Amino acid sequence: MEQNNQPGSDKATPAEFARWLRDQLERRGYDMRPRGGGQSRFVADSGLSVGTISRILNKQGAQDIKVLEALALALDLPLAEVLIAAGVLSRRELADVQNPAPRPDGPLTPEQAAGEMGIEDPEDVAHFVNTTEFLIRRRAKTRNGRAAEN
Repeated sequence: MEQNNQPGSDKATPAEFARWLRDQLERRGYDMRPRGGGQSRFVADSGLSVGTISRILNKQGAQDIKVLEALALALDLPLAEVLIAAGVLSRRELADVQNPAPRPDGPLTPEQAAGEMGIEDPEDVAHFVNTTEFLIRRRAKTRNGRAAEN
């Protein structure tokens, strides 16, 4: 059964993912005609199951990260490209993750981060803040292989 995305979504559909995978396989010399043996050969080359590849090619999609990682590895492609092709991420979402917009009120303080993570116990907050400040100081010390000036 083919799934569709919400209206206005810029994520790929399972049908688009099936076309994309078929195209990727054909570009790599897999004969995807009926009885061409390409699907079986790819199953053997990728280590994925016949059922998994059949489901994808039959427009049922794939969301399992392990399957998508195996596809990326077998196709020698960046995982991000496979996630976009599978409809897990849109190109815009990937760009947002890769280039997050600055917070309008500046970076989070360790105390704010603890609060956003649901850390509320005062002792736990103190541990979180101390650990965070230690890591910030360590990062500053090791930048460019030299100690930071205080």
